Amino acid sequence: MRKRSSYRPKGVRLDNMHWVVSGFKKLTELPEQNVTVRIKNHAAMSSLVGGTGSSADVHVLISALNMTEALAVVRDELGADWKAEIRAGQNALHVMACRGVAKGRFLFTGPELNAINQAMEIHDAQLDAATVAELEQAMDIITRALASGKAHKIQEAAHA
Repeated sequence: MRKRSSYRPKGVRLDNMHWVVSGFKKLTELPEQNVTVRIKNHAAMSSLVGGTGSSADVHVLISALNMTEALAVVRDELGADWKAEIRAGQNALHVMACRGVAKGRFLFTGPELNAINQAMEIHDAQLDAATVAELEQAMDIITRALASGKAHKIQEAAHA
């Protein structure tokens, strides 16, 4: 049997200038991506509020709130002063998701819904102000946090 190598070749960027220039653009300058992200987030929120939400909708909101927290770390102007509200929204989503896994239905309580709404408003404001490069930095932060095991586990918390 052959030994598996740990070597992984890096990707090749064919157009470096385009990559650099696009990093300076704000997400609002890319209307197709901007609208797609916002529709996906708000559709998930709407279905959860309406009582028809699924685990896929919960995962969309988890991704949005993870991005919110990471963007606040990337640049102070993107929400460093809102970290308590972002954390409250994440905690509310975690509690709702654990309860939803246990009961089979994902529903918010009133205080949870208020915390999530405020966190999503912060996320929308961040998307208005963030550049593509800052979004990439935030995705790197999220990837490292997930790889290091710092993320909360919904399944384990529901069965504990």
